[in-house]
Amino acid sequence: MSLNKLNMSSTIDIAAPTSESKQKGYVTNTNLTLWAIISALFPRVLGALKFPSPINFVHFLMVPFACGVVLFKSRGQTRKQAAISKSLLLGLFLFLIVTVSSALLNQAGVINAVLSYLLLMEPFILILTIVAIPMTLERFQSFRLWIFRFAIMNTVFAFVQHYVQRLHRFVGLEDNIKGLYIGQGAGHVLGGSVAITFAAYYFVNAKNKPLWFRFAIVVAAFNHIIMADAKQVLISFIGGYVILYLINVKDIKKTLFYIILGIVFLSVFWWAIFQFEFLAPYRTWIRPEIYGPDGEATLLKFATFRLVPQHFTSPLNWIFGLGPGHTVGRLGGWMIGAYWDLLAPLDATIHPVSAQVWAAVAASWLGDQSSMFSPLFGWAGIWGDLGIAGLVAYFYIGVIVWRDVCITDLSKYLILTVFVFGLIFSQLEEPGYTLLVASLVGVDWQEQKHKELLRQQQKAEAML
Repeated sequence: MSLNKLNMSSTIDIAAPTSESKQKGYVTNTNLTLWAIISALFPRVLGALKFPSPINFVHFLMVPFACGVVLFKSRGQTRKQAAISKSLLLGLFLFLIVTVSSALLNQAGVINAVLSYLLLMEPFILILTIVAIPMTLERFQSFRLWIFRFAIMNTVFAFVQHYVQRLHRFVGLEDNIKGLYIGQGAGHVLGGSVAITFAAYYFVNAKNKPLWFRFAIVVAAFNHIIMADAKQVLISFIGGYVILYLINVKDIKKTLFYIILGIVFLSVFWWAIFQFEFLAPYRTWIRPEIYGPDGEATLLKFATFRLVPQHFTSPLNWIFGLGPGHTVGRLGGWMIGAYWDLLAPLDATIHPVSAQVWAAVAASWLGDQSSMFSPLFGWAGIWGDLGIAGLVAYFYIGVIVWRDVCITDLSKYLILTVFVFGLIFSQLEEPGYTLLVASLVGVDWQEQKHKELLRQQQKAEAML
């Protein structure tokens, strides 16, 4: 591969990449992976076009299938790719052991265990898939381009829903600016999350594009979350940035400067939410009386941790929880109920604590104010379903991704935003969002691999 050809790897363009002669294996693997991603991003659009509801489950088959094909058919992997693949496979296997153990202990249905495992592990399976593909430069550019197109399409959908269809003006449809996630309860949050995730990636990595253009992408994404009233998206991204900065702290003076800058920003933001109507939704959280040990927000947010232990029948429940899909994760919280006709014949099981937590939400005057106060959030769901062992196993594979795949601060930042979202609502188990993040993390790893190859060839040519 020539030096000039490799130089293209550092650019990002929304125009079509250069063509490549098809290479057996690479084309099949990348295209199959793209179809797996499509199956997770577009089922709601297809549902709106009258596809049957099982279309929402296709990605559970496509993502593992694509991973299996890539692992068995890919040739020419580097030693680093092979090592990362083995580490991720070990993490996936350990989480599988925890899930099966919890299911057996609590007599949960097999379908519960399967869906719970896939909802939580799919993004890691996709990262493994993308990292394991020995992509040529052209295939990498094409793959990245399609991911960008999917993300842009999400924001285009949102703009049409807001400015053309004006869905937000209808009573009961205030949260109906959902981008690709039409008809999904938390679709407005997912759509906003995908928009700002793509904007962050593009702003940082599209160095070949003018600053004003990259800034315009960020403005469009910010407008998306404002239109969708997805307040928690901004909180998640601010929280992720703060954590990343604290992790990377080295210069105390610089740290103090950014702390002061952050205080100024928050002060200006505090002033702005009382001055501009489009920021008015953020006032929902500014009620000091609802916080504190006996505050309504605190009592509601931690309702899961009060109710779930009441159903423990053995000390092992502290370790393995009440069983996959039995508490407040996306599966037990509403997915089994929503698809009961489809899942009941597969021996799906439910647990009364899920209804009890929902009753706590209904009984609280804050229950319908914001998902920020919801007790049905990701980390609570993992703990309730799979116990302490589930949290440990999840963090273990997260550490593997952080250490081996997240080469840049950007990919670390994207991972941190997902983890912050886990404190708010069910985004840890929302494939339409987590698989997009996983795609960008995998793409970032592939891009850094090509850049490293470029540096090696430049060094080799300099020595000639």
